Amino acid sequence: QVQLVESGGGSVQAGGSLRLSCAASGRRYSSYAMAWFRQAPGKEREFVATISWNGGTIYYADSVKGRFTISRNNAKNTVYLQMNSLRPDDTAVYFCARASIGRLGSSSSEYDYWGQGTQVTVSS
Repeated sequence: QVQLVESGGGSVQAGGSLRLSCAASGRRYSSYAMAWFRQAPGKEREFVATISWNGGTIYYADSVKGRFTISRNNAKNTVYLQMNSLRPDDTAVYFCARASIGRLGSSSSEYDYWGQGTQVTVSS
């Protein structure tokens, strides 16, 4: 059974930084791409960033490019999202997700396991 547990969310002022972590349980974690999505109140879940199994391929949503950095440590079964220059419109619940085998992309349908989410609130 795969479990994903996010941490690191919180409240910050605009311009601040947060680092989210997602710890994964289960075998063969390093074989799968991992991603971060977010969902703001009243909005659909949206793609933020994804990273291939070995970190060699990374994609970002245009809205976070240049501000957010996704990374992973396969020895620790953990994926990270470093968020800098945060803006009020980054306020959302952030979810990590594990891709289906061989998949890597921005569609939520490509991911088969999800964490419970962590709240990020950015005030102006």
